[in-house]
Parts: sequence; structure tokens; C-alpha cells
Amino acid sequence: MRLLISDANVLIDIEEGELVSVLFRLPHRIATPDILFFDELESHHPDLPEAGLELLPMSGDLIDEAGRQAAAYSAPSRYDMLALVLAREQGCVLLTGDNPLRKLASEQGVEVHGTLWLVEQMLGEQLLSQDEARAAYERMRSRGSRLPWERALRRLEGL
Repeated sequence: MRLLISDANVLIDIEEGELVSVLFRLPHRIATPDILFFDELESHHPDLPEAGLELLPMSGDLIDEAGRQAAAYSAPSRYDMLALVLAREQGCVLLTGDNPLRKLASEQGVEVHGTLWLVEQMLGEQLLSQDEARAAYERMRSRGSRLPWERALRRLEGL
């Protein structure tokens, strides 16, 4: 099972699309830094750990490294840096839709994917039909997700 470390925005997209139960049926471990969950997600998305989200503890050294990186760049946020530092330390995939974070992760040799890739994984594993994916994208869009909608629908049609 591959470990995927997610920032907050991907998890929010998945929840807005009502795909949480499908997400945790993928053959991956989905995790986030514990601090990120408690500070950014817990108040509005408290059921994610019960659904299958792993909360990984951050050592003092990793927190310090995230702080140094946050100080060195105007974007991404400190919480996004926690996800990046943890993904790099674990040698695993980072899930994010944040463009500055995607760019920095790529520069640091971290494999990066986002919400569209996750939905495509769900389709590939036959956990979701194209109609269900389209409906999930519509829910995400109507609830304020900022995905590249034209590209999302074009890729969906190409599958």
C-alpha cells in the first residue's frame, strides 16, 4: 500500500464531492500531519480519522524544518510546508492542489498529485463510475472548490 500525504484542500475537495468513503477504499494509505488536521480540519471535518485518514505525528525536527521553509518562501503556508516536509521525509506522494506547494514539492523531488488524480484513481479501481465522478465534480464546484474544471471534465471524458 502506497502512503499519500495530503494537505487540507484535497481532503476538503473530496469531502465536498461526497467521496470520503470511496477515498478510503483506494489501495493507498491516506495521511496528513496531525498538527495540520487539528489546526485546519478538525473543527469542520472531524470524522475524517474515523473514515480512514491517518494522522501522522510530526517530530520537533520536522516542525522546525517546515518553519524554516515557510520563512524562506512567501507561499505556501506553514501548514502546507508541514505536509511537504512529511511527504519528503516519508519518501511518498504529496496530495495538494496548491500551485506554489506543487512547484516547491517538484523542485524538492517529491511526487505530487491532486484531486483530479485521486478521482481518476477511484475510476481506475472501479470504485466510481464516470457519472458518479461527474456528479462529485459538480458538488465540488457548487460548494466552492477551485479545481481546473475544464481540464477535469476533459480528462473525465478521455477515460
